[in-house]
Amino acid sequence: MARIVQCVPNFSEGRNKEVIEKIVEEVRKVEGVRLLDYSSDKDHNRCVVTFIGEPESVIIAAFNACKKASEVIDMTKHTGEHPRMGATDVIPLIPISEVTMEECVELSKRLGRRIGEELNIPVFLYEKSASAPHRENLADVRRGQYEGMEEKLKEQMWKPDFGPDKLNVKAGVTAVGARMPLVAFNVNLGTDDLSIAKKIAKGVRASNGGFRYCKALGIEIKERNIVQVSMNMVDYTKTPLFRVFDTIEREAHRYGVNVIGSEIIGLVPMNALIDCADYYLKLESFDYGQILEKRMYE
Repeated sequence: MARIVQCVPNFSEGRNKEVIEKIVEEVRKVEGVRLLDYSSDKDHNRCVVTFIGEPESVIIAAFNACKKASEVIDMTKHTGEHPRMGATDVIPLIPISEVTMEECVELSKRLGRRIGEELNIPVFLYEKSASAPHRENLADVRRGQYEGMEEKLKEQMWKPDFGPDKLNVKAGVTAVGARMPLVAFNVNLGTDDLSIAKKIAKGVRASNGGFRYCKALGIEIKERNIVQVSMNMVDYTKTPLFRVFDTIEREAHRYGVNVIGSEIIGLVPMNALIDCADYYLKLESFDYGQILEKRMYE
């Protein structure tokens, strides 16, 4: 089998299609890389790009896209509901086939060093690549967001792993790291009361005693006049989507609010959705080998 790495960089632009296309084009034109998906959100003002390929090609595509983002995105003018600290906010590398997590860690260090040295952007290593325990959680690394990074970078415990110790005013700061597959999962609530979404998010996220592998925020979706519990499920095998969804629905009912829908941002592992079907349909003695498409590609 081929050696395959997945890369899912997040860029701080979700409204200007021309800018998004310029960034995505940097991925398209790298030989040995396959663009799988890219999606954007106007309220979040964020774009998520997903591509796979041979390790070396993926690193080239990620660097080129980051470079382009630093040229076409000005963080001094950026606003959006999603937390962010840079034009290229985060670049995760995920081992897919014939590549170990350790190899992805080394790849992330090479990529981070190049971004820091050639683009003059402060870089933090996070997740499996983190240089210290307090840098593993992306939420901790990003705390303070772009507006607070100038002061944060002055602290010794937040000295960047690569690049300058000062904020790149236009491009901000970038996080790079190796991690397991993540599911970006959002649940929409039929209300415009942001305090409800924030209370529910606080109840389900790991940092407040909720589900261990769930990161959650309550945000506004102004375009639809609703609020949302926006989540990153960092290990769906240990905290399945259906369990968190059920909890959010029960909590919403406590406030007299209905769940009006949910959404997946970017790509999702097939088994994450099969787990949901298995749970809600109460399938007995179900085996993944019964999935037609799974058998077709064996």
